[in-house]
Amino acid sequence: MASNKILVIDDTTVVRVKVREMLPPGNFEVLEAKDGLEGLNFILQEKLSLIMLDFLLPKMSGWEVFQKVQADPELRKIPLVIMSGRKEEVTEKITEPFEYFEFLGKPFDQKQLINAIKLAMTKAKQPRPELVPVGAAVSVKNGTLSTSSVATATVATPSAASTVMPTAASNATPSAANTAMPTAASNATPSAEEASNAEINALNEKIVKMQAEIDGLKKQLTQVVTFIKQKIK
Repeated sequence: MASNKILVIDDTTVVRVKVREMLPPGNFEVLEAKDGLEGLNFILQEKLSLIMLDFLLPKMSGWEVFQKVQADPELRKIPLVIMSGRKEEVTEKITEPFEYFEFLGKPFDQKQLINAIKLAMTKAKQPRPELVPVGAAVSVKNGTLSTSSVATATVATPSAASTVMPTAASNATPSAANTAMPTAASNATPSAEEASNAEINALNEKIVKMQAEIDGLKKQLTQVVTFIKQKIK
């Protein structure tokens, strides 16, 4: 039984079949998605060893899928190969060098495919700036960003309820006290957690965009230095 799951996200059936046929038999289980939305669902549901992502896709573009994957601390650890028939479509959004994923130009042969997969797996192991995990509470104190588990924050709710309720319960019937508290707790906790997760997701997306801008500045600086060296000569 294949232990490695490879997800191929491409709207062209020929490409998906081509990848399946080029991989060594028995070593991989190939999952196929014909658009970005279907591909993202696979990414969220399956435990994947590799993602092969076409950059131009219907319903949700490869660029959008890439951003969502990179904004998640766990998903971005999955080795990634981005495919396109025009490399400039990718470099318009993501500047070279591609430090954390491998690019595979179309059309490709078996040797190029295997080489891209190996490089993607190597690049995925490289250290990178950490994101804030979803499910963590964010606070800023004296200009410093700190995080703590949302679970820790919500644990305080039952203890607070247990100290307040006896006083209230002395003036109310036991049945009223028992029915009122679970409702209040169940309504308060999810809303706080959802708000925290939304803030963290937004923060992670900003980090990804900032990283892309930094990469762009690096590229521009390299071009300027090269130009100056040529003029000096």
